Amino acid sequence: MSMEPPLSPLIAAQLNHLLAYSPLSVKVEQIWAGSRNARFSDRFTLSIPFCLDYVKCDVIYDALHPSVAPDVVFSSEYDDFDPLGDIASEGEARVSKSSLCDWNSKDPSRLMALVHELRDLYMHYQRRRVGELDDARIKFEMNTMLPREGIEVCLVSLPDRLEEVKFAVPLLDMDLNKLVPACTWRHQQKIYLQIIFPVSRRNSSAPAAPRVKLVSTSEVKTLFSVEDVKLPPWLDGMCLAEYLPAIEDNLKLQVVEAIASIGARRRFIEALSPLFGRPLEADPVLCRRATVLCASGAFTFLVHFSIPTQFPKQQPTLVMQSSQHFNSQGTPISSPLINDYPWSPRWDTPQMAERIFEFLVDECLNFKKFCIEAIPQ
Repeated sequence: MSMEPPLSPLIAAQLNHLLAYSPLSVKVEQIWAGSRNARFSDRFTLSIPFCLDYVKCDVIYDALHPSVAPDVVFSSEYDDFDPLGDIASEGEARVSKSSLCDWNSKDPSRLMALVHELRDLYMHYQRRRVGELDDARIKFEMNTMLPREGIEVCLVSLPDRLEEVKFAVPLLDMDLNKLVPACTWRHQQKIYLQIIFPVSRRNSSAPAAPRVKLVSTSEVKTLFSVEDVKLPPWLDGMCLAEYLPAIEDNLKLQVVEAIASIGARRRFIEALSPLFGRPLEADPVLCRRATVLCASGAFTFLVHFSIPTQFPKQQPTLVMQSSQHFNSQGTPISSPLINDYPWSPRWDTPQMAERIFEFLVDECLNFKKFCIEAIPQ
């Protein structure tokens, strides 16, 4: 498989600025050249986040004329989405503000402005599609929920099932990034309620209950397990405005507990030092991992601590790793996961560390024997 040439410098500057500074977590699917044996690549596929999914489009520049604005081609599933038509339909004022007017290739922010503009147009296009449905319940939900800041909605049409309307509702008026001390998260972290309503047919019986689930950005999952939050049942005749308050109250408690757990994990890692010495490595932000160096006579080994988000309700998982014994691939021999040592969440932090130390004093002898037997003859 041949490697594609690098992007033209002017085009690369536009793309790099988008990836570095956009508040959206835009992904680049592929980069390629428009002509064979070209010196530079000049086109790429973007996945733009929308309504807890992605909208894909090809951004097509001309490497021979990189200062010219790109064409943007959406995949076939968006055939009836006409962003230029939407711009034109809003009159001259809207056209004059378009990112495609007065394109300046030397301004690296132009592509980012164009992507954000297209996403806004796509959002309005989806709202219009949903608003045209002949479904009283969905019209009611649209009218009551769309004024809520940040909500997104789209019509999902699949060939093998009835149409559905998906809402993505951001939850909690809290800045999760600021709640986690010293966090390095680049994008704003969010928790959403995804709710999918089946579109009712004319003269159908009572509308079916929607499907609901919580969805979070990836970094939030390192803070606490959103998937484990139990959602209340959807009752007959209920609407979203009635359903959301109980969920948000429960989530706020979960977030407060998760932030408190960071402090508990940090104190646990600090309590390891008097017994094991200063950790070789430790996660300084979420305090989910730590590694210490141990010795029993001439036998030296590492102990890797994996500390769960539910600490201290759930105990850390340990893995012992020899620094002297290696398998046939040259990899240090490690123990299976260890979580059957003495533990109580009611112990104070120094006692937790001390009981683990006492356990490892004996367990390291079994581990040394395990390493010797595991060495290939």
